[in-house]
Amino acid sequence: MERDTLQRIMYYLFDHITVTRFEGIENIPKEGGVIVATNHMSRMDIPLLFVNPVRKDITALVAEKYVSYPGISWFAKVAGAIYIDRDRADFGAFREAQKLIKSGIAMGIAPEGTRSKISELLEGKAGTILLALRTGAPIVPVGLAGTEDSFKRLLTFRKPHMVARFGNPIVIDDIPRENREEALQKAVDEIMCQIAALIPPRYWGFYKDHPRLQQLIAEQGGPVPDERR
Repeated sequence: MERDTLQRIMYYLFDHITVTRFEGIENIPKEGGVIVATNHMSRMDIPLLFVNPVRKDITALVAEKYVSYPGISWFAKVAGAIYIDRDRADFGAFREAQKLIKSGIAMGIAPEGTRSKISELLEGKAGTILLALRTGAPIVPVGLAGTEDSFKRLLTFRKPHMVARFGNPIVIDDIPRENREEALQKAVDEIMCQIAALIPPRYWGFYKDHPRLQQLIAEQGGPVPDERR
């Protein structure tokens, strides 16, 4: 099956068996390499990003363990995803991701480095920032809500209610050599807090008390409302 055919099927399924909403799509560059940094709570997250209305070329970094999952591995192959070994520094996957982003592709990535099994943000890692520095691509934060119980709802014949909110693009210009680790951590925290500001408080997890998140929430006039059903 070709990617375009898969995408049409996914659009149809999301339209008919889910209630899905995309917000802030004007923040997604319509062309050129971009990193879409998302929270990650469910195996539904990648298909959800795959049907975004702006970047049909989007692909993602996917944990290597899913090679042995027939359905997921088939989807990943057709979608052009890159497998990454989460248990080590996978330089091969990193180089492949750089190559695709520099060619103008939209690349989805979870800065947490893994799927959260508690439906809350985990501590972010530096990979997303390093990828942005190597490619010069902007990072668009996206907060996903409602995906954590999507498969359970489908199995009980209830439509999942899911929202993907895209924030303003962030450009990482440089990380200074002096106090590099501190500067890198600050950049990671900025991305994670930007993601947190796009989702209801019940998802904030590791970042719930972070001063930068509190600042962002104040600037936007309060937290995103919880639409849980």
